[in-house]
Amino acid sequence: MSDSHPHALRSVMLLLAALLLFVLLDATAKRLAASYPVPMLVWARYAVHFVLMVVFLAPSMRLKLVATRRPGRQIVRAACLLAVTFLNIAALQRMPLAETTAIVFAAPLLVTLMAGPVLGERIGAVRWVAVLTGFAGVLLIARPGSGLVAEGVALALGAAVSYAVYQILTRQLSPTESPVNMLFYTALVGTAVMTLLLPWYWAGPMPDAGDALLIASLGVYGGTGHFLLIRAFRDAPASLLSPILYVQLIWATLVGWFGFGHFPDGLALVGILTIGCAGLMIAIESRRAYRYRP
Repeated sequence: MSDSHPHALRSVMLLLAALLLFVLLDATAKRLAASYPVPMLVWARYAVHFVLMVVFLAPSMRLKLVATRRPGRQIVRAACLLAVTFLNIAALQRMPLAETTAIVFAAPLLVTLMAGPVLGERIGAVRWVAVLTGFAGVLLIARPGSGLVAEGVALALGAAVSYAVYQILTRQLSPTESPVNMLFYTALVGTAVMTLLLPWYWAGPMPDAGDALLIASLGVYGGTGHFLLIRAFRDAPASLLSPILYVQLIWATLVGWFGFGHFPDGLALVGILTIGCAGLMIAIESRRAYRYRP
């Protein structure tokens, strides 16, 4: 691995750090959503992210930061990630961290189904088995009697669908757009949309100094996490790193346990593991297909 990809270990470490930041983002948002409106938290997540990119990247990149060959698709992609953030935090407001994260992680299964008609990719038997297995895992988590709120499950599934469309658009844009450019558009569009809607949802208690720092940290976690994710995938192939993404399920389970006192019951835990295994099957099959592609 070191001969063909000399930065592979560094990329793995960057990816693990990014995944930890995403879990901290979700955990912090879940805590704050008990006291503050979800739209306000979404606005803060993107506004802080936007300010960080302007401060640290705009002086050197200038107009390159916004230059794009496909502005329409960039905006739609950014809107999809905005929807993911909103729906995910709304789901976390109603459901435990581990179960919500696992349902959202059904997105790669949806990407596999969409890759055929949208990207012209052949799915194959292994991926079909993985997709069916993964959806069985979702049913185990959201089964009747699980104690999960139906509204929360629907929000998490909505986040998964939005995330799948976001990933498809990312793959379509990657050949012509720079990763930093795409990252900036997500911050720009998210900030613009949520700022325009600010008068309609800014309500409730004003945060004290401690909560204000936690709210600001959402943007730091999100922006830094996505930057580390980009750096990781820049120096190592997706076929190597994709299976590692499912470490986030482990960390979400542990943070939900230690931070909120919730550990999934037996069937839910089996469901989480099933979704993780299904995602790993798809990642490994994609790596094998790439390696032996003529």
